[in-house]
Parts: sequence; structure tokens; C-alpha cells
Amino acid sequence: MILNGNQRGGAKELAMHLLKEENEHVEVHQLRGFVSQNLVGALNEAYAISKETKCRRFVYSLSLNPPPNEWVSIADFEKALEQAEQRLGLTGQPRAIVFHEKEQRRHCHVVWSRIDIQTMKAIQLSHDHPKLKTLSRELFLEHGWTLPRGLVNSQERDAKNFTLAEWQQAKRIGKDPRQIKSAIQEAWAIADSKAVFPQALQQRGYVLARGDKGRFVALDGHGEVYAIARQLDVKTKAIREKLGEADTLPSVEEAKQQIASHMLPLIQQFQAELRAKAKHHKSVAKQEMLALVEKQRAERKAFLQKLAERQQQEALARQARFRSGVMGFWDKLRGTHKRIQQENEREAALAKQRDQQEKDRLIAEQLSQRKVTLEQLKTHQQQYRENQLGLNQDKAHFEKLKNPDLATLRDQFMKTAQPSRKQGKEPDRNKPSRDWTPSR
Repeated sequence: MILNGNQRGGAKELAMHLLKEENEHVEVHQLRGFVSQNLVGALNEAYAISKETKCRRFVYSLSLNPPPNEWVSIADFEKALEQAEQRLGLTGQPRAIVFHEKEQRRHCHVVWSRIDIQTMKAIQLSHDHPKLKTLSRELFLEHGWTLPRGLVNSQERDAKNFTLAEWQQAKRIGKDPRQIKSAIQEAWAIADSKAVFPQALQQRGYVLARGDKGRFVALDGHGEVYAIARQLDVKTKAIREKLGEADTLPSVEEAKQQIASHMLPLIQQFQAELRAKAKHHKSVAKQEMLALVEKQRAERKAFLQKLAERQQQEALARQARFRSGVMGFWDKLRGTHKRIQQENEREAALAKQRDQQEKDRLIAEQLSQRKVTLEQLKTHQQQYRENQLGLNQDKAHFEKLKNPDLATLRDQFMKTAQPSRKQGKEPDRNKPSRDWTPSR
């Protein structure tokens, strides 16, 4: 459980922050040591008392955040905050406990007044962060949770290195080199003239172009270049005998610009469609979540009302065990009254524990319901980010194909604009040297 605490002031602002409606559920779990029965009034009491001292940061605010996907009961939260209270030296101080539920997790906020009423001085909180860090580590070990790490190594990609240039080229664009070779060979097999071969290649996603020294090459939709002779396993002379000279074909650079001119509008269209779909899906998911939250709020309200009615009935039943009048007086003399009182207290404690467990089960079930919806939304958002990143990369790639000179100039500018790490920082001549000592 991650514990984050700090000293602060601003009673009203803190209360509004803890009660903000962006959370799906907000519950003021406890107000201890305050006259007021609401959070705003309680924190204002702490502020009013602090006016008699010189303390400006008169409260200590602590958040308790369990690990993602871990269920923590209210009893465990209370145990953790009691330990924190003891280690911080705030035992017995007025405090407010607020539970928040947002998305698929529940966390807790605790606010203590730092002002000791007896001495009218603020309680000194020394080394609070190391203390909380130690307690947080102990809580992780106690519950068997995986300790969080500061850095997580990203998953490495396939580390295989292939020696065949064709395989490396195909891997960059995600194609099997056998499929590439097969497509070009099929186009060659059905082509009986120089006019048919480019059309056959185009149907398979390739553009015929003129390479260096008049060689025939094919470019795919990404601008990758493939030597026709190598793909067909024939000599260039044999290709010239069938297709003639390559003088009339576009050069590789011209073919790349042609491909980019056709692909850029399509990529922009894909980007617009992707944004529209993501916006629609987010709107639908938001409406579904709002409807689910409203339904859960109604369920929880009905549950709490039913719980309160049962608690009242059970309290009346326990009170009815006491006899009144002379018989009640006789029960006190015989000790019967005390035995009934002890039995009532035991049953009340068990009933409170039962009620808390039922409430925990309801909250856990509702959190699980919201988690399903949120996981679906997160999956869609992750897919959108990946698709958008891929389209952005494709767009940049085709822009570079269309304007290679401009892209080269931009790359050179970026390299020269960034200062070299090896260059030392020029010393500030107005700053005195460390060896300088003032004259006496």
C-alpha cells in the first residue's frame, strides 16, 4: 500500500478536494474529535483552533493507495492508518477519514489536526516520509503483494539477426521474403511484354522503376526497392530481352514520390476515421459508465437504508431484553441486568462486523463491475494509440519519400540544433570560483 503524506493548510480547499464529484463514490467514513458532523465544518474547526497558534500548516493529509487489482477491506485500511497514526505521533488527534472510489480502485484519505489542544502547539512531524516508506514496505510484505519497482524494463523485441539482406528488408515492413519473390515471379510469368509486366506488378502492390545502371527494380507500397533480376534469379540481360531498355521507366526517386502522392491522402483519411471512431467509442463508454455508476449508487443507497432499518430493529430487540420497574431493579441486584448488557454488547459487535463484511462484499462486486467496463475502454484506447502511432509513422515515411531533400534538411537541422553532450558547459564568468575566499 503506497502511503503519501504531507503537512498543509487550507481547510476549505482540502475539504472540497476530498468531496469532489469526479470520484464515482465518496464516503466520509469517520469524523473523530470534532464537534461538526460534516467534513467542511470539521476541517474549519481545525483551522479555527490553529488561529491561536503560529502554525500555518495545521493538518496532516495522508493518502493510502493499494496496488492495482488488489482488494483491501475497510478493516485493513483502518489497521494501516492506525499504524501510520502511531508512527507519525498523531495518536488521539482529531481526524477525518474519507474513502474514494474511482474507475476500478478504492483508496483512502486521512486528515489529522496537528494542534495539540492541551499545549496549543503543533505536533512536530520529523522524518515522516521515511517512516511512511518503511510502513508501506511492511504492508506490501504483510499482504504478499509484489513490491513496486522504480523502473520496469520494456519487453525486448526479437533479437534474431539474419544475414540475408532480403529477409532483413522484408522484416522491416512485416512481409515474408518468399511472398515477395512469389508475387514478382507470378507477375513475370503472366507478362508477355513490357506493357503487361508493370500492370501485373501493380495488381500485386508493386511499381516498376529504373534502378542504377539501367537495372529493373520494383517498389512496394512502402517504397522498399527490390531488384527484379535477384527476385527472378535471372540475368539482367534476359530481362532486357523481354522488356527492352528501362529508359522510359520512372527513376526510383520518382517512383517513391509517385507512391507517396497516392498514399498520403489515404493515410490522412485513415487518421480521420480512426479519430472519429475513437471519439464515438469514448462517448459511448462514458455514457455506459455513468449509467452503471448511477445504478450502483441507487443499489448502495437501498442497501444502506436496509442496513440502517435492520440495525434499528436489532437494537430495539436487544433493549427489550431489559425488564422495567421492580423486576428490572431485581435484575440489577441479581446481576442479570449486567449479563444481558454484556450479551447485548457482544451481539452488537458481531452485528457491526457482519454489516461491514456485507458492505465490503457489495463494494467489491460494484468495483468488479466497473472494472470490466474500464478494461474494455483501456483496451480500445491502447489499440487506438498503437494504430495512431503506426499511421503517424506511415505519414512521416511517405512525406520523406515525397520530399526527400526537405526531410534531409530537417534531420540535419535537428542534429545541429541539439548541443552535443560532449561539449562542456561554458563557465559563468560572473560566478565566483570555489577557490575564492573573501579578504579579511
